Amino acid sequence: MNTRPILAQLSSKGLIFLTLIFLLCLTDCKKEDKAPVNQNIIKDADGNVYTSVQIGTQVWLVENLKTTKFRNNDPIPNITETLAWGAATTSAYCNLSNDEVNANLFGRLYNWYAVNDNRNIAPPGWHIPSDAEWATLESFLGGGTVAGGKLKESGSAHWCNQNVGGTNESGFKALPGGTRTDKLFVTGCQWGTFWSSTEFDADNSYNRILFDTGTEINRVDNNKKFGMSVRCIKD
Repeated sequence: MNTRPILAQLSSKGLIFLTLIFLLCLTDCKKEDKAPVNQNIIKDADGNVYTSVQIGTQVWLVENLKTTKFRNNDPIPNITETLAWGAATTSAYCNLSNDEVNANLFGRLYNWYAVNDNRNIAPPGWHIPSDAEWATLESFLGGGTVAGGKLKESGSAHWCNQNVGGTNESGFKALPGGTRTDKLFVTGCQWGTFWSSTEFDADNSYNRILFDTGTEINRVDNNKKFGMSVRCIKD
């Protein structure tokens, strides 16, 4: 078939239009060949994956940290024995009741020395919140007397005493991950404790506590040897 008569009838604008359609088809085909890249995947050094939520001007992880390694892949010592935990003045972690199953739900408990270690336990682009950053969160949620309820996971699947005032209105989904003191585990469904990066004095640092019995969030200082949950905030 002789196509010259047909091409002769096409105007220069028509040829430009066909060329553009052809180029667009090529571009779409190339896009389909590429796997989508998720820029929002948050991983720690162990490869654990986290999600996040924006609360006011801040972005927080929705899960407690569960890494067993620093950002440079150095292992964080896992101390299970009571006397050794109470004597430690360097970085350490444990699982609630020394049970690995608890780590999957509640994350791990870290002493403050792990929180303050310059090798960093937070995923890249994230850090341990300061006392001031916790205060900003509390203020946005209406103050310390009501913010706890808005932070706690709703319902009593994990919190006890019917989880008074727990609405998870913020999306933070705080869980009762317990505490390890320098002598024993404080377990159960009664509270969640979270470190800040801010020291109170040589032996103690600020942290936050949420209780099952009320809507408050409590700012206290505790011994750096205690094991608490860690919730990270975006840089």
